[in-house]
Amino acid sequence: MRRLCPVWGRQVAACLLAAAFGAGCGHDETPSPPQVTINGKTWFVDLAVTPEQQSQGLAGRRTLSQDVGMLFIFPSAEVRDFWMRGCLIPIDIAFLGDDMRVVQTHTMAVEPDLIGRTLYSSRLPARFALEVAAGSLGPAGVKVGDLAVFSGNIPTGK
Repeated sequence: MRRLCPVWGRQVAACLLAAAFGAGCGHDETPSPPQVTINGKTWFVDLAVTPEQQSQGLAGRRTLSQDVGMLFIFPSAEVRDFWMRGCLIPIDIAFLGDDMRVVQTHTMAVEPDLIGRTLYSSRLPARFALEVAAGSLGPAGVKVGDLAVFSGNIPTGK
């Protein structure tokens, strides 16, 4: 099972290792874990930046708490289609445009055969996609036009 925020975990481990060998490890040197906030609701996110990470996504996860998710980061804004291949739990997705505003949301259902036949489209160009546990976006009031705020160590290329 994958851990939440593996990049952040490696940085903490490096910090602890440096401290063991007498090197300084001040608060400013350790970045906070990646987070996405929309309408005051914050999710701690794993990052999917490479094609391999993006293809894997949340496939194979058996649980996902209400305050964690995955942020997909693409090099440019394009109409995006996502599927549920190999996903064992339902997922809410918010597609974000280049301006980090929500352009589309969906609740993606688990398919009995896990093939991923159903496509969920951003319909408009999206540069980011936030996947969270199904039923998380509605209670947070997330809707088209809302602004997402990134914090922590999230590479946006801007």
